[in-house]
Amino acid sequence: MCGINGLWDFKRNLDGKALIIKMNNSLIHRGPDYGSNLTLNNLHLGHRRLSIIDIDPRSNQPFSNENYVIVFNGEIYNYQEIKKRIPEYNFITNSDTEVIIAAFQKWGLDCLQHFNGMFAFSIYDKQKEELFIARDRMGIKPFYYTLTDNYFIFSSEIKGILSTDLVKKEINSNALNQYIRYQTCNSPSTLINNVFSLEKGSYMLINKNGLITKKVYWKINETINTSNYDNIKADVKKLFFKAVENRLVADVNVGAFLSGGIDSSAVVAAMSNLSSNNISTFSVNFAEKEYDESKYAEIIAKKYNTNHTSIQLNPTDFLNEIPTALNFMDHPSGDGLNTYVVSKYVKKENLSVALSGLGGDELFAGYPLFNQLQKLSKIESFLKLPKGLKKTIAKTYLGNKSDIASLKTLDLISNSKGDLSTNYSYTRLMLDSSSSKSILNKEYYTSNELNLKYNNKIPFISNISQFEFDTYLENTLLRDTDQFSMAHALEVRVPFLDHNLVEYVLNIPDKYKTNKQIPKQLIVDSMGDLLPKEIIYRKKMGFVMPWEIWMKNELKSFCEEKLKNLKDRQYFNAIFIEEIWSSFLANENKFNWSRIWYLVTLSNWLDKYEIE
Repeated sequence: MCGINGLWDFKRNLDGKALIIKMNNSLIHRGPDYGSNLTLNNLHLGHRRLSIIDIDPRSNQPFSNENYVIVFNGEIYNYQEIKKRIPEYNFITNSDTEVIIAAFQKWGLDCLQHFNGMFAFSIYDKQKEELFIARDRMGIKPFYYTLTDNYFIFSSEIKGILSTDLVKKEINSNALNQYIRYQTCNSPSTLINNVFSLEKGSYMLINKNGLITKKVYWKINETINTSNYDNIKADVKKLFFKAVENRLVADVNVGAFLSGGIDSSAVVAAMSNLSSNNISTFSVNFAEKEYDESKYAEIIAKKYNTNHTSIQLNPTDFLNEIPTALNFMDHPSGDGLNTYVVSKYVKKENLSVALSGLGGDELFAGYPLFNQLQKLSKIESFLKLPKGLKKTIAKTYLGNKSDIASLKTLDLISNSKGDLSTNYSYTRLMLDSSSSKSILNKEYYTSNELNLKYNNKIPFISNISQFEFDTYLENTLLRDTDQFSMAHALEVRVPFLDHNLVEYVLNIPDKYKTNKQIPKQLIVDSMGDLLPKEIIYRKKMGFVMPWEIWMKNELKSFCEEKLKNLKDRQYFNAIFIEEIWSSFLANENKFNWSRIWYLVTLSNWLDKYEIE
């Protein structure tokens, strides 16, 4: 796990060596173990290293052989298997980095089909004078870039690109509209004009003239599984255990986040069954009962005899972490601060790698929206009625309710075409359409719908999972996990997003995925008695904090300052933002804290990076 940077100065007009050093310095937190850069004519490559596999200095990057140079962020879990298939290559290290170069030398672009891992890398072909750039199938590791007639710049973080001062710090108004609607903007867009995110499962080729080819290299195999349920459960367990086993590969100690929920408990259960050593587990807990999940984490820790660390915080401790956490926010978000806190304390225990249950809800239908969207599919004929009639019926049903949830429901029913793509988009809105539109001045507002396509070759629930992968998971959860864990140089691995497991589960019929009595039925049944009943049937809680109270007290002046700064910007409707804030302070229950906090973090990010 590392940070990578690159600058290709096509016109040879820049002090590239100075700029790549500046970019590297902006990413020290991602790789405190070593930093270096390399210049080949007018191409400058930089790397910050967090040593995980083969900590020998010979594996430092940029890494070269006679034909290629690579900078790489991530892990290739099956690198030893790939290495055996390339006996003709003379390896000088035991690193997965060199295996990528050897695989590219042997298979060219098809090398990507052999990798199981999380990665973003750039390989420079010295003879062709061409860059080959790729990102992993699920978008776990980030890759940002900008391309002009004069230069190509890339980095693991947006701040790396901005540190060059070569990119105008200007808001992408279309992406801003998407952020207001969905609390994020989706790849390839970012909130900054001309700064892009390489889409998951894609690669690019760039030559010395700046010409670019971009292609998606991975899509799931579409073969509906016709096996019986016992065989499916056995396969899921086997694939999940293999995914966890792969993610235990490291030359440093590996721990796990343990909330006591189904997903993190499943990860710890698999780790404990696969490892001969006691696993180190970590949970963040609170003295206040309404926020405390410690008893569930302790059930799993006791069952599997883990070396468990319960990090006891009070809300004030968490509150004190917020300013520093926001400082590491490479892209604004209304979520993710919990990852910053738990990562900080895990790193203090001298661990550099932790496994997480992230992705379990998306893959195994763990969110309420899976049930909501299934119910909507059963009234498809109603949703295809004329818009005016649907709206009248919905208003009658909802009465005079004016809370955001009711207004979003009215939006969905009124605008739905009866298709999953539209229904999903409306369930993921932060605000109702009228409020989203009112936040921005009308000259900057665009509807900016999500561009999602239903796949008839996979089951209905799998389509919801795919929509989650393409939007919320890649562009909120994974991005937040990366930016907040790497703030402490901690590598987080996510076995639920192993592409072999994902492909298999997305081809399983819907009837095996939902059960009103058993949450996430398929993974629960597959794990058998490895998960205690107390974990399976516990109330889903999440990482709950007293934000409502904070924002009306300790964080009130901070929120007001940031909202004032937002109101002063040309894009925003100052009157409506003040209405939202006043409604919140007056306890009118229309706009809850999350509908305001994501605007606060947006303003803080715009201020920090001086975005116009």
